Amino acid sequence: MFSIGFVGAGQFAGQFTELFHKHPGVSAVHVTDVIPERAAELVALQDLAGTYQSFEDMLASDVDAVAIFTQRWTHAPLVLKALEAGKHVYSAVPMAITADEIGAIIEAVRATGLTYMMGETSYYHPATVFARRKLAEGAFGRIFYAEGDYVHDMDLGFYAAYQFSGGENWKATASYPPMLYPTHAIGGVLGAVPTHAVSVSCIGVRDQRGDGVFDREISQFGNDFSNATALFELADGGVMRTNEMRRVGYPSHIRESRFRFFGTEGSFEQLATVGLWQDKEKVTDVTAELEAGSGGLSVDDPSLAHVAPELRPAFVSGHAPVHDVARLPASYHGAHNGHEGSHQFLADDFVRAVETGTLATVNAWMAARFTLPGIVAHESALRGGERLPIPDFGDPPA
Repeated sequence: MFSIGFVGAGQFAGQFTELFHKHPGVSAVHVTDVIPERAAELVALQDLAGTYQSFEDMLASDVDAVAIFTQRWTHAPLVLKALEAGKHVYSAVPMAITADEIGAIIEAVRATGLTYMMGETSYYHPATVFARRKLAEGAFGRIFYAEGDYVHDMDLGFYAAYQFSGGENWKATASYPPMLYPTHAIGGVLGAVPTHAVSVSCIGVRDQRGDGVFDREISQFGNDFSNATALFELADGGVMRTNEMRRVGYPSHIRESRFRFFGTEGSFEQLATVGLWQDKEKVTDVTAELEAGSGGLSVDDPSLAHVAPELRPAFVSGHAPVHDVARLPASYHGAHNGHEGSHQFLADDFVRAVETGTLATVNAWMAARFTLPGIVAHESALRGGERLPIPDFGDPPA
């Protein structure tokens, strides 16, 4: 068993503190936050082990691992400090926002031998699990084209979320560039197809709302793209297209991410409420296999009171028929889940990796392949769609 400390007690962290608290491989869960009251409230609500005054105090303690649930652009520096302090690391997405940060994390993992995992929910998205199985069966033939979209309108909960996390200066951070948060779209494709991106051309759509969000003069990131579309060349000769959309008429409270895979022998397409498997003879409706349904938590649960109503469905989903629930610990029955049944698998993956000393599913090398293409895509968009090469950090050590 090992202990874990959570850095950040915001809207998302509480979903995972409970899962680690309930896991038989975890002995204690601690929390720290720059707003101490939030950490104390979470500890009291879930009867966790306690709080630390600061991140530095947590690193100086005897906790064995840390989980990073802070603002998106702060992940890499905190991850590096934790690895240097001898802690295993679970990080929310994205891994980092620069190629140098990604390289530094990979080198730190290599040097320390510690476990690093990025908690990409799309790896266990029902569509990705389904595609992974179909590919293993040979049903696709060769997948030569795939699409992954993260389609989430700002009006559907994101304004409230950024105000919760960003305080008075929230508009400066709400302008976070869409392609610097690429892992839900890219991870759902590359989590099924074992390859990586080698080049990209991306077009960014400049925002026209005029409300101060995605305003280059206000943005902490100098960003005015609210939507972006990227076309990637893959190492296996195939093609991947991804969309990152923040101004879009789409029911993201029903499904935030969706995927399509086209192969020489079969194809699979998913929309908001429909999933179809197709071969050269027929079309099969597989919607029921991908439906996660409701989990062990109501959208009206008091623990979600601080979460915008439009975001709550993502925190209460159950498992889909395609999920291998038999592998999960019995203590997870009826526990929090979310993002189409992925949360419990992610927590269990990290615990297993730490306990066994084996690579996590979304390890540092895989996380780099889910993250870096978006970083380069954003640069391509800034250059008017110029096609740019995407470096690769290689495969993890055997």
